[in-house]
Amino acid sequence: MIPNLIFILVFLFASVLFYFKVRTIAHDINLGKPVEIRDNRLMRWMHMLKVAIGQSKMISRPVAATMHIFVYVGFIIVNIEMLEILVDGVSGSHRFFSFLGGLYPVLISAFEVFGIAVVTGCIIFLSRRNIIRLKRFWSSEMTLWPRSDANIILITEILLMSAILTMNATDGILQARSNQHYPVVGSFLLSGFLQPLFSGLPDSTLIFIERFCWWFHITGVLAFLNYIPYSKHFHVFLSFPNVYYSKLEPQGKIAHMPSITKEIKVMLSGNIDYNAEGSAGEIGQFGSKDCRDFTWKVLMDSYTCTECGRCTSSCPANITGKKLSPRKVVMDMRDRLEYLGRNIRKHGKEFKDDKSLLDLVTSEELWACTTCNACAIECPVNIDPVAMIIEMRRYLVMEKAAAPAELNAIFSNIENNGAPWQFSNEDRLLWADNLEIKTN
Repeated sequence: MIPNLIFILVFLFASVLFYFKVRTIAHDINLGKPVEIRDNRLMRWMHMLKVAIGQSKMISRPVAATMHIFVYVGFIIVNIEMLEILVDGVSGSHRFFSFLGGLYPVLISAFEVFGIAVVTGCIIFLSRRNIIRLKRFWSSEMTLWPRSDANIILITEILLMSAILTMNATDGILQARSNQHYPVVGSFLLSGFLQPLFSGLPDSTLIFIERFCWWFHITGVLAFLNYIPYSKHFHVFLSFPNVYYSKLEPQGKIAHMPSITKEIKVMLSGNIDYNAEGSAGEIGQFGSKDCRDFTWKVLMDSYTCTECGRCTSSCPANITGKKLSPRKVVMDMRDRLEYLGRNIRKHGKEFKDDKSLLDLVTSEELWACTTCNACAIECPVNIDPVAMIIEMRRYLVMEKAAAPAELNAIFSNIENNGAPWQFSNEDRLLWADNLEIKTN
C-alpha cells in the first residue's frame, strides 16, 4: 500500500510540475502579436501528418533520418508499456495486461525490439556528436549547454531502455523459479539473452533489481518529462502545432505590412484622411526590434527549434564564410524570449530593459542573408528563420535608417530616379542609341 501511495504522489508531483512549466512557455509565446491562422484546415492537417508525424523532411539525410525514426517511433511504442506501469503503480498489481494471454509476451517482445532500436539510434547519435564530431554540432553557437543537452537526453534514453530490458530479464528468471509474486506470463524475445547475467543470483537480489529497474524507469520517464520543457527536445510536443500553423504559401513569399498597404491605398485613392481606419495616425513601429514585436507563431518557432543545424549547414551565406547562422538567430530569439518572459512574470507586463533582440543578432548577420529560404526548406519542423530576419531588417531600414551603404544608394536612386540605377529618367534609354532600336 505504501509503495502505491508513493507512486501516486510522485506521479502527481511530476504532472503538476510539467503543467506549470508548459503554462510558462505558453505565456512566453503569447507575448507575441496576435495573428489569425484558420485557413485551409484540411491542408494543414495533411501537412502536419506528412511533415511532423511522417518526418518527410528528414529523408534528405538518410542516416540521420533512419536513426531518428528508430528513436522517435521506438520511444513512443516502448512507452505504451507505461500504461501498464501506471496501472500497476496505482493498483499494486504486477503486469496487469498479462490477461491478454499468449498475445502479451508477443507485445512485450515487440517493445523490446523497439527498445533495442532506440538504444542503437542513441549510440549512433552520440558517436556522430562526440566522436565523429559533425561540423554542424560544433558551430560557435553550440556552446557547452546545447551540446550537453543533447548528450543528456541520448544517455537518458539509453538508460531507460536498458532498465526495461533488465527488468524483463530478472522478471523472466523469477517466473521460471515460480516465485509467488511473479506469475508466469511467457518468455520475452530479447531480454532472455540477458538472463544468464543474473541467473546465479538469489530471489531476493533479483526482486531488488527488478523493482529498482521498475522504479528507475517510471521516475526516469517522469524526470525526463519535466526536463524536456527546459531542453531543445520540447520539439517533441511543439513540432505538431508548429507544423500545423506553418506557412502554406511558397517559401519565397514575403509577408506584406498591412499598415503600409493601407497607406498606399489611401494615397492611390487620393483621399488622404489621417483619421481614417488604418491611417498614418495608427501606424506603430515598422518591423521588429524585440520578441514582443513578432507574432506568436514566430515565437513558437523559437521554442520548437531542435538545434539540429540543418538550416545552418544548408545556408549559402554560412557555407561561404559569412557570419550568419540561421540556427543562432532562432536560438537567440528563444534566449531573449525566456529572459523577457521571466522578468515580465516577476515585474509585470510593462517590464522593459535597455536591450533588445538586435543586441544578440548583429546587423552583419542580418544582411548576410540572401533570403534564399534554404534554411526554411531544410528545417524538419518548418521553422522560418527568414521571416525573423526580414522583420528585423525592416526595423533597421524603416525605423533606424541603418541599411548598408549599398542599399541606401539604391533607395535614394529609386526615390529620385524611379529605378535602382543612378541615371535619370531622361537618360534611361541612351544605351539604345545607334542600335536601330525604336524606343517609342
